[in-house]
Parts: sequence; C-alpha cells; structure tokens
Amino acid sequence: MNDDAVTSTEDPSSPPTVPSTVVWCGGRPYVLEGRIGRARWMGTDFRGRPESLSSAELQRRGWSHHRAS
Repeated sequence: MNDDAVTSTEDPSSPPTVPSTVVWCGGRPYVLEGRIGRARWMGTDFRGRPESLSSAELQRRGWSHHRAS
C-alpha cells in the first residue's frame, strides 16, 4: 500500500480519507466506512456498542495510526 494514499495531504493532523483505514481513538479502533455522500468512522463505545464518528469529532477527540501503550 502506498503511504501517500493513507494520510491526508491537506493537514497531517486530519484523519485519513481512504476507506477501510483503521485509526485509534480513546484506546479503541475505528475504521473509515465510505458511503455515498459522506464517510463515517465506525467503532465501539466503552460498553461495546456501535459508535459512529465524523472526521471532525475524531480529530477533536484525538486519534493515532497506532494503538496507545
């Protein structure tokens, strides 16, 4: 996979825009699901329930390409 395709070229602090990319936020993984119109980040909340986040919300909460230790 080409590393250039994984990261946003506009702002390195912005979440990636490639569908099926996995990032970590709050100790939990989120995957970018592409859909017509708008993509969303899908993961689970602290109780294991499905949770959908926008890229802006993911950025506000803090995200990483790597799981925090």
